[in-house]
Amino acid sequence: MKTSELIHYAFHPNQLRAMVQWKVWHNPLNQRDPTTEAPTLKRCFEFLDLTSRSFSAVIQELCPELCVSVSLFYLVLRGLDTIEDDMTIPIETKEPLLRDFDKILDKEGWKFNGNGPKEKDRQLLVEFDVVIAEFAKIPPEHQVIIKDITRKMGNGMADYANNTAHQLNGVNTIEDYDLYCHYVAGLVGEGLTRLFVVTEKANKILLERDDLSNSMGLFLQKTNIIRDYREDLEDKRGFWPREIWSKHVKEYKDLADRKNEEAALNCISEMCLDSLRHAEDVLFYLAGIREQSVFNFCAIPQVMAIATIALIFRNKDVFQRNVKIPKGEACELLLSVGNLRMVCDTFKKYIRIIHKKNNPKDPNYLRISAACGKVEQWIENVFPRDQPAPRAPAGPQLSPEEEALQKKEMMMLSATIFGTMLVMSGLMIFGAWMAGARFDLAFKEVAKHGLSLFPSRKDNAPQGHQEL
Repeated sequence: MKTSELIHYAFHPNQLRAMVQWKVWHNPLNQRDPTTEAPTLKRCFEFLDLTSRSFSAVIQELCPELCVSVSLFYLVLRGLDTIEDDMTIPIETKEPLLRDFDKILDKEGWKFNGNGPKEKDRQLLVEFDVVIAEFAKIPPEHQVIIKDITRKMGNGMADYANNTAHQLNGVNTIEDYDLYCHYVAGLVGEGLTRLFVVTEKANKILLERDDLSNSMGLFLQKTNIIRDYREDLEDKRGFWPREIWSKHVKEYKDLADRKNEEAALNCISEMCLDSLRHAEDVLFYLAGIREQSVFNFCAIPQVMAIATIALIFRNKDVFQRNVKIPKGEACELLLSVGNLRMVCDTFKKYIRIIHKKNNPKDPNYLRISAACGKVEQWIENVFPRDQPAPRAPAGPQLSPEEEALQKKEMMMLSATIFGTMLVMSGLMIFGAWMAGARFDLAFKEVAKHGLSLFPSRKDNAPQGHQEL
């Protein structure tokens, strides 16, 4: 743990406690048994860990009917995205691969070695035959859903990859922005919903309300797009719609210029406003989930997203570096998804943070206030304030020995933080002494004059004014 993190958790003990509670005492609802898995399936889960540790942990806690299918769904789309993202692949090679990727899932032994050496998930495609081998083993109805979404997403990606105007100028209108996010994330929500319904883990009404599953994907994708401004700018890409940023600056890159700080903050608040219009749909969708592990799988990314929006809202650091919520806060969020009421409380907490950070000088001040109020009103309609909150699901009872061990762990962490701060303070004092600081004279002055050494408010008051 870095020194800055130790200092942070010294002032945020609840986050420290959440980290210990999650890492030491968390019991998964469902757990894989690697001893019963084929080598190809084990390798698939290894790739899942490599591509996304956060998603991997949540996916592997899904119920047995969905765990493998959702894992393979994720890897298939990650493989597709790795091809679409790689600017070193010629469009003549890339376009047919994207459009026919669903057919590749039937080609036993297919691999792809054409990614650039710096592409993060290159190895997944080099060994993609293990994904294809395991894909053939999942239920046929799951295969149909995954192939259909892969076909739609691949063709959508190909349309954008072959769009010269998009490559040069990025996304133009908010409508284009929504369509792009639909292809790369909204379709994922559609596919997952179909898998949840076919396994009877979600209400069938969610299939009739495809706008809800689309919002689940768009809320996550838009949050990532806003947060990743600097990273995308360095990669010479831009996903913020011109319709929004052109109101505030002349060029997209001007948002990163510190001279345009106020305009950039107004722009990012408008981007966050656009994301918030999906928040009610997200909560409505979660109400339709019937199984706990599926609920956790859906809710965890969404609470992370609303916390991230609260962090990046009017945050100038977004234009200079990648901003993320602290690990301790993330662990708090992982523990806050036991039921819909708890998720709503979390949304309300961060909505109020956004509302508090809202600036009256912002051109969108009233619209942002209205958007925040709308989400709170939805929550109020579902869970009126005078209604007692349901208790969170009771966790496993700890034995006296386990409780003693938990207390010991907390004491050791607290002692480590205190000791580190003590050592740092000592080093700073020693450095000052080496540089010539005369602490002996300072101590003598304090001993001689006491508190009178320091001027009082009265001494500092301007002449002609009475001290109150």
